[in-house]
Amino acid sequence: MEEETQDIILARNEVKGKKFLNRLEEATPLFICTMGTTETAKIQGISAAGQNTALTDYTPPADVELLLLGRCKSIQGVPITPDGIPTPALITMSALKLSNIPTIPVNAGLAIKPQVPFLDVGAEPGKDMRTGKAVNNVEEVVNRAKKAGEILSKTADYLVIGESIPGGTTTALGVLLAMGIDAKGKVSSSMPGNPHELRNKVVDEGLEASNVHFGDLKDNPLRAISCVGDPMMPAFAGLVLGAAPNVPVLMAGGTQMTAVLTVVKALDQKAVENVAIGTTRWIIEDKTSDIRGIVDQIADVPILAANLNFSSSHFSGLRAYETGIVKEGVGVGGATIAANAKSNGDITCANLLVELEKNYERLMNS
Repeated sequence: MEEETQDIILARNEVKGKKFLNRLEEATPLFICTMGTTETAKIQGISAAGQNTALTDYTPPADVELLLLGRCKSIQGVPITPDGIPTPALITMSALKLSNIPTIPVNAGLAIKPQVPFLDVGAEPGKDMRTGKAVNNVEEVVNRAKKAGEILSKTADYLVIGESIPGGTTTALGVLLAMGIDAKGKVSSSMPGNPHELRNKVVDEGLEASNVHFGDLKDNPLRAISCVGDPMMPAFAGLVLGAAPNVPVLMAGGTQMTAVLTVVKALDQKAVENVAIGTTRWIIEDKTSDIRGIVDQIADVPILAANLNFSSSHFSGLRAYETGIVKEGVGVGGATIAANAKSNGDITCANLLVELEKNYERLMNS
């Protein structure tokens, strides 16, 4: 049974979710966007980010430029799917701007660096997971990010951590399976037709190449990431591990967050007691994935969902979100929840849509 407030849905463990949300009310958040790239995203049919697979390297830097500058510098216009649907970074930017929440981008393995200031944790771009050698330098990145998380937790009442990495749900599935979480057919997709069959094939090839069977690495998250993960994961996990002992952490994203949660729990069971997942209505209502079913296997962590609805939008590119395209990314759900909480409910999903349409029109016309 879900209790629904006007703007935030308590989608898993309502009691814990409500308590977590109460701690965020009128508190001061810091938004962090962990950006990475992986060659896995260039496998045809895996990701909707970028108009062609070669452009996936440009999507994360363009996303954070949009968050910080209100426009992109690495590319012209804004990142769009092949169907012309704008990046979710537009929604996140609108929420952060309305609520005046500061943003810190983290380079978690970018092939192309953004033209804005960012924090670097020493990550390298990810390789094709089918090689079974997907990520270098995992332990070092976790340790550096942990120190960064610890420092950043002293600057705000809580952290909202989002991600931008094309192909990330496929690598998430790889890590979940390697760590013994039954997630086949349960991770989401940025496309309305969730490519489970292709994704399973890619993940199976990666696991076979690294000689890993289901659950072999349940106690070895760093190896799971290095075999079949992506570079965003160790950076994100490290930030959570460093911050959660000090402040609440809202992990902003869709089913990718379940892979990070599994890694965090394996490295420090206590850290998950101070986290929640912040996502969108589109993720929790997605019939092609099952975020609750995955989290149920990992830890008793609440899921909060921003009750965004674009069906009344003037723009077809935004209305398309209601057809199951994109759904999440760049911390949309978490940023919306934080904006609502910081403003004591004054920033609603409805007035966020008004701001979003203004920004969308400005960017599409420029």
